Amino acid sequence: MIIPDYKNSIVNLMSSITASMGDKPKYKPLKQLNPKEISKYKNIIFFFLDGLGYDYLEKYGKRTLMYKHLKGKITSIFPSTTAACATSYVTGVPVQQHAITGWTMFLKEIGTLTDILPFNLKIGGEAHSKLGIEPKIFFDQKSIYEKINRKSYTVYPNFILHSDFNSIYMKKAHKEGFNTINGMFRKISKVLKKPGKKFIHSYWHALDSIHHATGTNSIQSLNHIYEIDHNLQNFIKRIKGTNSLIIIASDHGHINIPEKNYINTAKHPKLMECLTLPLSGGARYAYAYVRPSKTKQFEAYVKTKLKHCCVLKKSDELIKNNYFGLYKPHKKLYDRVVDDMLIMKENYALMQKLPNLEPSFKKSLHGGTSSEEMYVPLITIGANKF
Repeated sequence: MIIPDYKNSIVNLMSSITASMGDKPKYKPLKQLNPKEISKYKNIIFFFLDGLGYDYLEKYGKRTLMYKHLKGKITSIFPSTTAACATSYVTGVPVQQHAITGWTMFLKEIGTLTDILPFNLKIGGEAHSKLGIEPKIFFDQKSIYEKINRKSYTVYPNFILHSDFNSIYMKKAHKEGFNTINGMFRKISKVLKKPGKKFIHSYWHALDSIHHATGTNSIQSLNHIYEIDHNLQNFIKRIKGTNSLIIIASDHGHINIPEKNYINTAKHPKLMECLTLPLSGGARYAYAYVRPSKTKQFEAYVKTKLKHCCVLKKSDELIKNNYFGLYKPHKKLYDRVVDDMLIMKENYALMQKLPNLEPSFKKSLHGGTSSEEMYVPLITIGANKF
């Protein structure tokens, strides 16, 4: 089990970046990425590459330019899932402060399960249109773009460019959209031609999607990592002499999950009868809403019938032991992590059927605490060197 290191994590990476632009971050900058060195560059480009694990790059990417400029490995946060990590990348703080605890969250304020980034109800439809809820009451932390002294640009895929999440957290940045990996780099090149010092935050999603669909050892995943690298090389040639620093990191890696290792909760009725709500979180970690009268039954069941595939943790202990971050927690954090949490062992996953949703099988997943999921690469490239 790899625990986040909040002196050497993606949160500390953001502290290095924002401190170079006048911010006074809550968490310490990375030792290996000095803010004073970053500040010397006219353009700071942060490339958030969803799903690129350090272990994966070590195993499959040694011939890439990214590997050549690998500065080391840093940890993700907990849980190692995009919803939590993407929020950290735009706020500079981990779950302890932003309280976005996973992809699927039970929101006490509206009494329902919600897929938080698209802000969709688990029963279908957009939460704000169905219930008249303003998403900004959940996305309530100050963004990094409000705290830095450079003009900011976010270069994101068109299909999420104007999501509720992005519209709220990136309102102080100029948004640029694209559809392809080549289009992303061309859009960044265009932004670089604008006058003044700039911070550019870009995001690419497809490697994560391909891993989920085909597994990390597939030819599709391998081909795509080299497609990204090829486009990166061409991009660097185009921007030579622009005094730009490229920083590449990810939110999490992936671990392959054999279909036989999916634990279908429908086959464990004695477990599910202990709960007042469906499990929330994700397939590699889950928040359990246990009836007080069924606490002993729930704990006994997990520790006997499921001991091979998961561990039961008390959420308040995880908070005290700094899994979610350091310092004072968000006022809603205890509501959102409730009392009990299931963390999957090795390469096991939970599968849960909801009334309008069939459980889905994905060949690789993230959110857990394995080395494959928790370690991500830190890559830095000074474009003037080419």
